[in-house]
Amino acid sequence: MEQPVSQFKSKSGLKRIFAAFFYSIDGLKSAWNNEHAFRQEVVLAAIGTVIALMLKISAFQKFVLIGVLVLVLIVELLNSALEAVVDRISLEHHPLSKNAKDYGSAAVALTVCLALAAWGLVLFYRFY
Repeated sequence: MEQPVSQFKSKSGLKRIFAAFFYSIDGLKSAWNNEHAFRQEVVLAAIGTVIALMLKISAFQKFVLIGVLVLVLIVELLNSALEAVVDRISLEHHPLSKNAKDYGSAAVALTVCLALAAWGLVLFYRFY
């Protein structure tokens, strides 16, 4: 028996690449417009990127500092997607829905801790 295929999977080749790019842009716009935490993290990532580029540290250290900031944004987007799916299924309170949202939030929190640790470590060794 043939598996059902999403209409969004029908594109191939270069057409698929362009479509995926524009879906990604739509996702970033939607996250910016609808997710307060994402906007805050984008602002912090922009400021952090400027600071990282100005520091007198190795290119690899700059990459790590900027990379962990981008990682926070990635995990926030995944968390927002998870929350949207849970809300799409049902807005009623359910323990499994709470668990799913809490797990997503915990993933963001752990990623923020990782970013803080990376920044702390690089800055500590740079200035001490």
